[in-house]
Amino acid sequence: MGNLKKEKPLEVDQSGKFNRQKNRFTTPFGNNPGELPIEAGRYRLLWSPVCPWAHRSVIVRRVLGLEEVISLGTASPMRPNIPRVDWEFSLDEGNKDPVLEVQYISEVYLNADPGYEGRPTVPAMVDIKEKKVVNNDYFRLTNYFETVWSPLHKENAPILYPESIREEIDALNDVIFHEVNNGVYKCGFARSQEAYEESYDTLFNQLDELEKRLATSRFLHGDYITDSDVRLYATLVRFDVAYYAAFKANRNRIVDFPNLWGYLRDLYQTPGFGDTTDFNAIKVHYHLSNHIASDDQKSLNILPKGPDMSIINTPHNREELSGKQEKFLIV
Repeated sequence: MGNLKKEKPLEVDQSGKFNRQKNRFTTPFGNNPGELPIEAGRYRLLWSPVCPWAHRSVIVRRVLGLEEVISLGTASPMRPNIPRVDWEFSLDEGNKDPVLEVQYISEVYLNADPGYEGRPTVPAMVDIKEKKVVNNDYFRLTNYFETVWSPLHKENAPILYPESIREEIDALNDVIFHEVNNGVYKCGFARSQEAYEESYDTLFNQLDELEKRLATSRFLHGDYITDSDVRLYATLVRFDVAYYAAFKANRNRIVDFPNLWGYLRDLYQTPGFGDTTDFNAIKVHYHLSNHIASDDQKSLNILPKGPDMSIINTPHNREELSGKQEKFLIV
């Protein structure tokens, strides 16, 4: 398999802190020279429903109506039992993605760069004809979908990244990424008590701040769902079923925060959010599958029975904060 490292890459520094690897394929989508062209049917988005980074791109793809424009390939929640970190298409017939005809996501990474040595990650946008990864920049991918892909949006698609508040969205996204999205991983993959406790405190301090913010605002930037809400949702919806126990992020569950819990229910009950969320897959992955930066034995391969997430469908009454039934800004 080319130059892919055979051992699990430990993205941990000398102090025991987890430092996520940088994205390798970051060429932007756009209409300028050197950018990836916007073209219906050219790309396939690879994901696994367990991954928060990939999930948010799938949510935006659905909300904006890009499902007929960008196809979707789904990897198994269980990482393959091979001597490297990878994703496998074991859910598909013949254990191969039916469009790209590959068994492992690493194959399209090596097609793009035979010397690639990092972890093959999702989401990954793949050029279907060449079977090569062209972009795995999870931090910016939703923004590309929201902006330069707009000519291919469905009719009356919502505005998730309004120009008037992009600076505020970008600033909050940066905080959410470092302290919440990646914050839970910093707890789970810490290799020293000091690093773990520092990450734990940062995570819950930020959740406390977000709880206050959502006391008077239906969504993070007011009355309508934006890109920031998609990013926060992807972590919150995995919190009680995975991060709380598996990553030792156990000061509180999201259900213990009145505003965050109501906000999460509001988003989950929105088309594109709950219908792309697979709690069983999430639990299987985080409790049974092997992880990056982890050599720990899982708990005797026992899948936790709880929590009961059916309560996520209970009324939230968050519309009272906005005075509106609609959740999206449509111009």
